[in-house]
This record gives sequence, C-alpha cells and structure tokens, in this order.
Amino acid sequence: MRLTFFQQRIRAIVFAAAAIGPVVASAEPLGAEIQQLIVSVAPDWAAWQGTLQRYERGPDGQWRKVGASVPVLYGKNGLAWGRGVRGTDEPGLRKREGDGRSPAGVFAIGTIYGNDARLPEGADFPFHQVTASDAWPDDPKNPFYNQHVVVDSANPPAWFASQRMRLGDAAYRWRVEIRHNADPIEPGAGSATFFHIRRGETRRTSACTTMAETALRDMVVWLRAAAKPHYVLLPRAEYERLWQAWGLPAPRAEDR
Repeated sequence: MRLTFFQQRIRAIVFAAAAIGPVVASAEPLGAEIQQLIVSVAPDWAAWQGTLQRYERGPDGQWRKVGASVPVLYGKNGLAWGRGVRGTDEPGLRKREGDGRSPAGVFAIGTIYGNDARLPEGADFPFHQVTASDAWPDDPKNPFYNQHVVVDSANPPAWFASQRMRLGDAAYRWRVEIRHNADPIEPGAGSATFFHIRRGETRRTSACTTMAETALRDMVVWLRAAAKPHYVLLPRAEYERLWQAWGLPAPRAEDR
C-alpha cells in the first residue's frame, strides 16, 4: 500500500519518538540532609493558583505530611522553569525578570525578612528585621541585583527609592526567601522571590507564592535551619514525571 506524504510524515515522527524513548528526569534524588520540604503543585504551566503541603522526612527516610494543605497563589502569568537546586537544566520556558511567572523547580529556603522586631513565638530560623535602610534590587543592571542590601540611609544611592523593602505593606509582614537565581545569580533571570501574605483570595502575584496570613505564620514557626528546608513548585504533569527521580513525596490524589 502506498502511503501519502502526510502518512509518511506521521510515521516518521512516531518512529523518531520511539527511538528517542520517554523523557526522563535530569537529576538525582534530593540529599538525605534535607529534612523539611514545602511542596506546591499547580494544575499546569498557565495556572496562577494551586495548593501547598508541608512535609518532614521520617527516621525511615519517607516523607510525612505536616498540617493540612493550603491554597496558594502564583505569578499572574503562571510558571516557568527557575534556577534552583533542581529544574535549572530542564527543557522548556525559562523564568525571566518581569515575565509575571513564578519559578518552577526545587529551591533552598533562605532568610526570613520581617517588619516586626522578631519572629512569632516558637519560630527559630535566620531572621532579619526590615528597616528603612534595606533594599532588594530587581534591576538586572544593578550590581546588587537579586541580593539583600543595607544602604546608608543618610546617603542612599539613587536607585534606592524604587528598590527599598520597607513599604508599610501588611502583605510583607514576613517574607520567606525562596532562593531562586541565587547560586549563582544570572542578571535578568528573576529576582526577589518570596513566600508572603496574600492580598486577596484571587490576587495574583508578580512571581512570589502567597497564602493566608495564618498559613504563612504556621510555616514560619515550623521552619528549622538544621532541617535544610526546600521549596518544590511544579505543574502537576511535571511533578508526576519527576517525583521519583528527585526523591519527592508521592503525588497526592487531590492534586490529580
């Protein structure tokens, strides 16, 4: 039987896909030193809302849920692969400055920055009180791009007014640093990525992950530096593809 041109093309594509084989993960499981994991699964790459679940690694090495899952909000334009401890080398759309997308992958948790003088009772994690001298530049041309900077408030640089952290915004009572594009920093790959309090149940973000104040407070109190906490943010299909290779908790039925 003679195949048409289009049938020949389709068969060639099928054979090529079979020769390539299934797409596999490009990294090894997370190290055993990581004892706390914050996992957020989005419906797809375009999603701006999803759920978040905390986990702790048990003595047997298995991940166990901590608390209830909570709703979270992402960037207004969805997700894109970020620069972290996992996901940096995955093929696909990359996070860029100002794209309105939250970085996907696995990221270490850094310092907690807060407007209050101290963290809530029971919290024990690296903390910095934000003052009128603190800044976090998001301009790729700034030599301090995507870094916390303390300036001389009596003689601040010209860029400080648009990059300062103390804004009198209740959403920033606590900012938990998500270390995207931090090790090393690539100018233009995205900056100032945090967990912080949401401004409304459907108010999307520029790139951060936000939640209700009570949920963020629970996270802040739970975090421990010795447990080396990390954040996982992935679309559902990517999570199901990568969870075993990366050593993540098994997918939850409610996320499917």
